[in-house]
Amino acid sequence: MRLHKVYHRLSSLPFTIHNNYHLSSSCHRFTLSPPSFLSFSPFKFSLKSTSHNSRTVSGKPLGSTMSRLQAVSGENVSVGGFNGSASVSDYEDDLATSVGYQLPPPEIRDIVDAPPLPALSISPHRDKVLFLKRRSLTPLIDLARPEEKLAGVRIDGKSNSRSRMSFYTGIAIHQLTSDGTLGPEKEVHGLPVGARINFVTWSNDGQHLAFSVRVDEDYGGIGKLQLWVANVESGQAKPLFNSEDIYVNAVFDNFVWVDDSTLLVCTIPSSRGDPPMKPLVPPGPKIQSNEQKNTIQLRTFQDLLKDEYDEDLFDYYATSQLVMVFLNGTVKLFGPPAVYTSLDPSPDQKYIMISSIHRPYSYIVPCGRFPKKVEVWTAEGKLVRQLCDLPLAEDIPIAHNSVRKGMRSINWRADRPSDIYWVETQDGGDAKVEASPRDIIYTQSAESSEGEEPTILHKLDLRYGGISWCDDSLALVYESWYKTRRLKTWVISPGREDVGPRILFDRSFEDVYSDPGSPMSRRTPDGTYVIAKIRKEEDDTTYLLLNGNGATPEGNIPFLDLLDINTGNKERIWQSDKKKYYETVVALMSDQIEGDIFLNQLRILTSKESKTENTQYFVQSWPDKRPFQITNFPHPYPQLASLHKEMIKYQRSDGVQLTATLYLPPGYDSSKDGPLPCLVWSYPGEFKSKDAAGQVRGSPNEFASIGPTSPLLWLARRFAVLSGPTIPIIGEGDEEANDRYVEQLIASAEAAVQEVIRRGVAHPDKIAVGGHSYGAFMTANLLAHASHLFCCGIARSGAYNRTLTPFGFQNEDRTLWEATNTYIEMSPFMSASKIKRPILLVHGEQDNNSGTLTMQSERFYTALKGHGALCRLVILPYESHGYSARESIMHLLWETDRWLQKHCVSNTSKINADATSLKKDEGEGNPDNKVISATGSGVAEMEEPTDGGCSFPRSSL
Repeated sequence: MRLHKVYHRLSSLPFTIHNNYHLSSSCHRFTLSPPSFLSFSPFKFSLKSTSHNSRTVSGKPLGSTMSRLQAVSGENVSVGGFNGSASVSDYEDDLATSVGYQLPPPEIRDIVDAPPLPALSISPHRDKVLFLKRRSLTPLIDLARPEEKLAGVRIDGKSNSRSRMSFYTGIAIHQLTSDGTLGPEKEVHGLPVGARINFVTWSNDGQHLAFSVRVDEDYGGIGKLQLWVANVESGQAKPLFNSEDIYVNAVFDNFVWVDDSTLLVCTIPSSRGDPPMKPLVPPGPKIQSNEQKNTIQLRTFQDLLKDEYDEDLFDYYATSQLVMVFLNGTVKLFGPPAVYTSLDPSPDQKYIMISSIHRPYSYIVPCGRFPKKVEVWTAEGKLVRQLCDLPLAEDIPIAHNSVRKGMRSINWRADRPSDIYWVETQDGGDAKVEASPRDIIYTQSAESSEGEEPTILHKLDLRYGGISWCDDSLALVYESWYKTRRLKTWVISPGREDVGPRILFDRSFEDVYSDPGSPMSRRTPDGTYVIAKIRKEEDDTTYLLLNGNGATPEGNIPFLDLLDINTGNKERIWQSDKKKYYETVVALMSDQIEGDIFLNQLRILTSKESKTENTQYFVQSWPDKRPFQITNFPHPYPQLASLHKEMIKYQRSDGVQLTATLYLPPGYDSSKDGPLPCLVWSYPGEFKSKDAAGQVRGSPNEFASIGPTSPLLWLARRFAVLSGPTIPIIGEGDEEANDRYVEQLIASAEAAVQEVIRRGVAHPDKIAVGGHSYGAFMTANLLAHASHLFCCGIARSGAYNRTLTPFGFQNEDRTLWEATNTYIEMSPFMSASKIKRPILLVHGEQDNNSGTLTMQSERFYTALKGHGALCRLVILPYESHGYSARESIMHLLWETDRWLQKHCVSNTSKINADATSLKKDEGEGNPDNKVISATGSGVAEMEEPTDGGCSFPRSSL
């Protein structure tokens, strides 16, 4: 897939794209390594609230449909008369009399309801900036729309797209002048009232924008996606198709610019008819058979096909008719109808690589493993050749680095007119099989004659991880191996047989301190992205620009280095201000110049933020490097502008260095206010070495971004918040990390609790713990095995019984039968009788994440209740693994705040006083273990316990 074809989703989970770039979401930020919302052209945007901790989602205006939350509580009235000083008894009254969804206190609600900042997109020629406008939280009625759950995909049948897509509400165009200032806003006009905009894409020449528009029934529309174009100079927008009956099919790919005046579009076939009817009587029993005695181990996938009716329904919604459409509205059919999954024009625009999936389908794996066909067509619509037709892949091993057999990672070379490259495994796709080489990279021209053998580009002993192209003299090839955490970067010369490959970097990808950074890319006249070559006026040496996070023991200090590709020597030409600000390099802005870029002509886009100043964007030019600010976004939550943020370090009992970010509410003075109630929120990670686990990640100067479900919201309720304390689970050498999971989990939690008590900012009896997904799993385990540390817990969308994920979870790739004790001892479900602290369980009713079925929380709650535990289960209707509807999020915050007020703020029990009884209830544990003193802020020494044993993700989050 070419770099410009990125579907931007509102997610906190990162996803990898071509050339090893990394995208993820955070509050109005975009970078090509750290998370973001801003993208440089011509990226395609598709906002989908599918991830497990979305920081912002957009929704349509309510129109004539009143939100259920408004109907129940009234938008401007606090539930049950609740206010900032409400007592637990107020909450109890609310609980007794409440009907439906509830609202959190105003100090939390005001932050969540603050209007979101726009996303940004830079034009291909770096002379214009789009401000893509968004609404805040979507209403629940949007989530209540019917959806089909088919082959691991959730489909909105009304719009014939992925369900629950968020959207933009408007597009503003700003001229970017040579001195870095932005011109006045020019609104894209001509759009219908209530337009929901998706997939915003620049044409290669930067003169037009293409995007989909849908208008729902509330505004007189029918909800299907139509393709629109806008003239960038005038801002005038219009539907591209002359007929109003041609709609975009956006279940997989949707449309792509072929050239500056032509687009290839996936459309709903005009002759499709009505969806298939489900038979009243099934044609027969549902049968699955393994009479061939095949060994097939699978992760816990959800939303799979169940029967022939589901297969027909999947075909109905996923099948597209490709059409070529010109800017004048002329339409030409392109190929037969099929389930097309990607469209990718060649750099010279002569060919189009088209991928599709076809029957036979599977009932045990999602559509990403269905039979896959990849073909090359001419831009005129003639089939050139079929590259591959891969069979159904049900048997990919669960071990890390296992892959599909046959051709994979099939793409165009970014530096050539129409050359294809791909990878083929030599170990049958099984990472447990020893092989050398393990992967081979091939290349071949699209114009190769029938039967011509491809060229071997490079052989790899680890697993292929991507290529950064430059030209015939230079490309960088990446390979890695998870078990050893090894990452190798090769320098190759694709067009020179006389120059052999050589190693540029060979390191552990866990070792963030040694990360040299990634090469910056420049845009070519063809619209592809290749490695930028830099020259100096005084010599002929060729340099690369390495853009790095700059991890150090004091936190990340991003940098830009010049790398002499021949000698390996580096020269630092830019670095973030490490005293107050956190700055990152976002994109190259001088790449419209053809040929090598001279250093004194270098121009970059950077972002800049501090603990209390939200992210702004700047243009910097060499040689003076003077920054010109191009945005002036207001502070998103001024009521917390003076919060205290500090990156703290402390040590685990086994000597591992740990870090966390400590937040304190505005105006807090420990000497006057004393210790606060504290919320600890985290997510465990796995490592192969103690040194790597102890390295500092993140920056103390990053802006405190607060999403709608962030634990930082409780700063407004006068909580101390310990965010992201590192919980490393380490398995050195041949040791498996999870075999000591509980032991290391407790040790990490003890160290974190001791540190906040030692500092005098957290009351020892009023420390709550929480987490989402694998963090919820962590929370339940801590309440089961370290209940002397915490007064209560909040666990959202977790998996608590690992016997329900028997073929691996998270980074565990042993099966239940290979590591039975580990699975049992890690499962808090098996220790439900030990949980004596109050625990709030929250789960989306329609969770689609691998492993975290809603049933996990339901069964865990039943187990807890069966042992008399103080617990509460909240199932949020229509929500998935992350929560996006305003009603759901507001109620979640109300539940969480109520729980914390009752069981943390108002907790009068002495943890030290009843620690003995808790230990007895837990089966005596280690009678010699010492516990934290609950008197004052002192901490007693605590010995290490000895009672311990998130297309389709491969891991259960």
